[in-house]
Amino acid sequence: MAFVLDTVAIVSLLANAIIAAVALVFGHIILGKKQSKVERWVLSWLVFDALIHFLLEGPFVVLSLTGTVNTSDTKISLLWKEYGKADARWLVSDPTIVSLELLTVVLDGSLALITIVGIVTRAYYRHYAQLVLCVCELYGGWMTFCPEWLTGSHNLDTSNFMYLWVYLVFFNMVWVVVPLLLMYQTWLDMKTVYKSVPPATKTVPEGKYKKPITATKARKDK
Repeated sequence: MAFVLDTVAIVSLLANAIIAAVALVFGHIILGKKQSKVERWVLSWLVFDALIHFLLEGPFVVLSLTGTVNTSDTKISLLWKEYGKADARWLVSDPTIVSLELLTVVLDGSLALITIVGIVTRAYYRHYAQLVLCVCELYGGWMTFCPEWLTGSHNLDTSNFMYLWVYLVFFNMVWVVVPLLLMYQTWLDMKTVYKSVPPATKTVPEGKYKKPITATKARKDK
């Protein structure tokens, strides 16, 4: 199918751009005012992630549970009809897609908010929430496309640049690259914290642990 840059396509792309702009404002100015440069970008991504899950994917789940995107005449369905030109599964309430999106909206959206709070308040659970979120995002991406690849990718339209490289590759690879970067950040922070712990309080390797001498045993030895 040839790509047509019509009003729906323009509005759909603008909607994503506006959400990204709002996320940058929140991440860099409102929430990240006292944060480092790196954390401001992390906050921006998390706000963007949460907004996409709740504002765009949330309505998709509702539409899919009450009917299909293809048969809906709501305004938000137009955005998903546009994306459905590249991946037809989003038009017909595909069980795998809807199952993943239901989990994505409820779990990933909530984890994004929890991680934002963790960063702003410097809470102990921040990196745990961030790591779980990243794993969920990567799993969701894999399960979205792997079944389709294994069955011949009949629902994917890769016939033109826009559908292949923008709709399918770019809009999905963002949720692969960024979670991997955040997992690396968590790894570095965990490594830093571990190195900052005094050696005496670190876990003793298995087989080298010696039981402390108790007061009773000390008296018997005398």
